[in-house]
Order: sequence, then C-alpha cells, then structure tokens
Amino acid sequence: MPDIDSPFLSYPQRPASFATTLGATVVVIPHPDDEALGCGGLLALLRQAGLPVAAVLTSDGSMSHPHSQDFSAVARRELRYAELRHALSILGVDESDANLRYLHLPDGAVPTEGQPGFAEAVTQLADFLRAKQPDTVLVPWRRDPHPDHRATSQLTAAALAQLTQPPRRLEYVVWAWERAAPDDLPRPDEAVGFQLDISPVLAQKQRAIRAHRSQLAPGIITDDPSGFLLSDTMLAHFAQPTEVFLEVPTP
Repeated sequence: MPDIDSPFLSYPQRPASFATTLGATVVVIPHPDDEALGCGGLLALLRQAGLPVAAVLTSDGSMSHPHSQDFSAVARRELRYAELRHALSILGVDESDANLRYLHLPDGAVPTEGQPGFAEAVTQLADFLRAKQPDTVLVPWRRDPHPDHRATSQLTAAALAQLTQPPRRLEYVVWAWERAAPDDLPRPDEAVGFQLDISPVLAQKQRAIRAHRSQLAPGIITDDPSGFLLSDTMLAHFAQPTEVFLEVPTP
C-alpha cells in the first residue's frame, strides 16, 4: 500500500465529474506505461464523458531491457509502442496515427533545454498542440524524479510558450510517489494539488496498466536479468481509487 505519510494523500479530493470540466485534452507521456500509471483514470473519465483525448509519446521506450539479445532496440521500441496503443484503446482513447504522435526521442536521454534535439522536439509538440487545440494538457509533474519526466515537462512548457492561447496544464505524478527527495515535492506557493476520484474507472485503469506486459513480472523480454520491471510496491500506488494532479494557479 502507499506510504500513509505521503503529502499527496493530504490533498483535497475532487469528484469524478471534475473530468468533464477539462474539455479536449492532450496527454504528454515520457514512456509507454506512464499514461496508464499517472493519469489512466482521468483519461478513461474524459472518454466516458465523450471528450476528445490525443497523446504524445516523447521517448522511444527502448531502454527498459537494454541488454536483450532476443529483442533488438527496434523490436523493443515497437513492442512498447504496441503496448501503449493497446493501453490507450482500453482507456477509450483513439490510438490511430492521427491521434498519437511519437517524438522518437532516446529513452533515458530525452533532451533538456540547450541540448541537441530539444528545439526540434518543441516544434513538433507545438505543431501537434496547434492541430489538436486542446483545452487541457496533461504532463508529468515538473520535478518527477526521472530525468525523462523532467525533460518532458521542459519540452511541454517550451511548446506551450509558443501558443497564442496556451491550454490549461495539469501535472500528474509517477515516480514522485517513491523516489522524491524533499526538494522534488510541490511547494504550497507553486501548485495546487488535488486527488481525483477515479473509482468508477479503476478497473479500466488496471487493465490498461496490465497492457504494458513487458514492464510487469514475469515480463515478455526474459533474456535481460537487469531489465526493468515495475515492483509490487510501485504498482500499489496506482491501485488506489484516486489520482493526484497539480495545477499552477492562474495569475
């Protein structure tokens, strides 16, 4: 079960109906599985309400099992892309090419500002957002303790800055549940946190998480003992009937 001392669990709760206020939404995803873990319940609620949802995947996801000989880097990438599409379909999201943009950035090395590839990725993301015209963008918490998550947050912030009318921005939590240092956690003056009731779609979210079979024991890629698998303790955070979001207050 999640740590009962987590500050996230002290946030006020909002009802599932809150999802209907978000309008058309784009979710920006660092790795395949982050969408199901961090905001799968919200995505399901949005689609249940008939609201359009599109997705952008920043990294190629290929480094979860980097020493596999049975699965090349290309095969790992395509496997994880297929798992993402399956998870999105379970959540009710149209996973067609027109609705899902891959930035194909290197897993474990998504660029940050000033690094090669950053400006190009920002342009691609901004173009996708202009095409979709979302009311809300979902993105990882800016200090979520994984470098690709932080880089994805930077990419999104830079893309939103290029828009004439930036959409609402909600930040979701993945690794901050387990790995956050005190300085990684939100400060009271920088974001408003809340828990969203996802109990009506919790089973749907769990099915979406299970769609990422390569990341769950016993896994599909079995020839790399050093490969990544989500632990039971990590998964317990995402078996709860709420999801945590943070929003910067409007000036």
